[in-house]
Amino acid sequence: MKNIDLKYIVDKTVELLAVPSPVGYTDLAIDWVKKELEALGFEHTTTKKGALITYIKGEDSSYRKMISAHVDTLGAVVKKVKNNGRLEITNTGGYAWGSVEGENVIVHTVSGKTYEGTLLPVKASVHVYGDVAREAARIEETMEIRLDEDVKTAEDVFALGICQGDYVSYETRTRVLDNGYIKSRYLDDKLCVAQVLGYIKYLKDNNLKPKTDLWVYFSNYEEIGHGVSVYPEDLDEFISIDIGLVAGPDAHGDERKVNIVAKDSRTPYDFALRKKLQQAADEKEIKYTVGVHNRYGSDASIAILQGFDFKYACIGPNVDATHHYERCHNDGIVETVKLMIAYL
Repeated sequence: MKNIDLKYIVDKTVELLAVPSPVGYTDLAIDWVKKELEALGFEHTTTKKGALITYIKGEDSSYRKMISAHVDTLGAVVKKVKNNGRLEITNTGGYAWGSVEGENVIVHTVSGKTYEGTLLPVKASVHVYGDVAREAARIEETMEIRLDEDVKTAEDVFALGICQGDYVSYETRTRVLDNGYIKSRYLDDKLCVAQVLGYIKYLKDNNLKPKTDLWVYFSNYEEIGHGVSVYPEDLDEFISIDIGLVAGPDAHGDERKVNIVAKDSRTPYDFALRKKLQQAADEKEIKYTVGVHNRYGSDASIAILQGFDFKYACIGPNVDATHHYERCHNDGIVETVKLMIAYL
């Protein structure tokens, strides 16, 4: 197996992480992926829902595979402009409110203008509220955005052009460390988007084709469960490229290995396809874990729940503290791309 361009993958991960794309507000991220595909020399089409698909002709056109990675991330929507000039928000995607307490945010208005703010509990200061600030539940009703603007009333906020329905993105705090670790919000799933681009670049750099015809789908609604909605006719296999889980009693992941999912909260994955992926990894001495994830879903498992008829799997880099401040390692990135090269 020839060299994988890890620097390209890490650089593209960092670039894409800098593009806000809370689920429902993903056009900028999709446009970014379009430009990357064009730079690599690949054509693409856009679905009516705004997702992106590219086709790569393989060595065998009698068998059809598709992979996906999603550009959408967790985020929020302005639910209410409060009388005191603060914003009540509702989350998009599944995360704990405590995981974003104190985080800087950007409010994206319909006009395109953006405003900065911070997500705080309604009762934030221990000087004012004492133990209530420490012990109060962190739920939607007890959190609010403090805008970094001179606003004291709802009318002040409306005058800025902010209103209900505006999207909110959180600061990613991306850090690339010298020891191979990367930490950031939204490695799920922007890291995997960059890995897919790295796989495509590997094919181009080495003048290679996939083993079979391959469709690559960049989805934009995965975090809320309807990411992929267009499939090639007579598709044989669909593999989601999505994160594996590391910490916790139900997770045995390793940030230096690729993860192959056996079951998630929706369904077991196709055993025959998972066996093929494990055999490909064993043959090429690719380091991997097998995951059983109790609170998890992917574009592939959601597709099967819709009744589509193809084999389905999910692989990806193991990531620590998923849907919080996430972390991965370069080794896991490389092992994931190696498995894509070995199997696809």
